[in-house]
Amino acid sequence: MADQNYESCIAACEACAEACDTCAEHCKGDSGMEQCEKFCRACADACRKCAEACRSGSANAAQSAQECADACRVCAEECEKHDNEHCKRCAEECRRCETECRNVSV
Repeated sequence: MADQNYESCIAACEACAEACDTCAEHCKGDSGMEQCEKFCRACADACRKCAEACRSGSANAAQSAQECADACRVCAEECEKHDNEHCKRCAEECRRCETECRNVSV
């Protein structure tokens, strides 16, 4: 596995975690946005875990990347249901991160 894959994955995870945190904060307390907040928080956690695993060269990096990709997919699917800028941005970052993580997880 090339270091470039790790670097791209780390960058995507960091950007995605930030977008998810922002989205979760905007959704917090809004009626009907509970699932969005929940998935965004879970995705941000998975992104941070994956970035750390890739950064440290952990033997679990591929597994963390797979888990992150799955969390990103779920989060993106939820955010795509909502028509506001923070959800749109979050969904875009999640889709990009999902792709990068799948490159590492294979």
